[in-house]
Amino acid sequence: MERSFCRPIHFKKAEAARASGRKDVIKIWSRRSTILPQFVGLNFGVYNGQKFIPVLVSEDMVGHKFGEFSPTRTYYGHTADKSAKRS
Repeated sequence: MERSFCRPIHFKKAEAARASGRKDVIKIWSRRSTILPQFVGLNFGVYNGQKFIPVLVSEDMVGHKFGEFSPTRTYYGHTADKSAKRS
């Protein structure tokens, strides 16, 4: 089993957010960081390469990575074949 990874600055920001009691967004660029039990109930903005996606951490997310909750690619769906549509 691999060791969970989380940057120390995330702990400091989470503690500051809990102490202030405000629901500020904590910006995170590290998508590979593991969501820990200390982060439950906090708002994080996870960078997807273009913008920050808001993620409200719940109890079910503990153990997962932040990157799982901010998709990097937009899925447009499969387009229908134009020649098949005419007949």
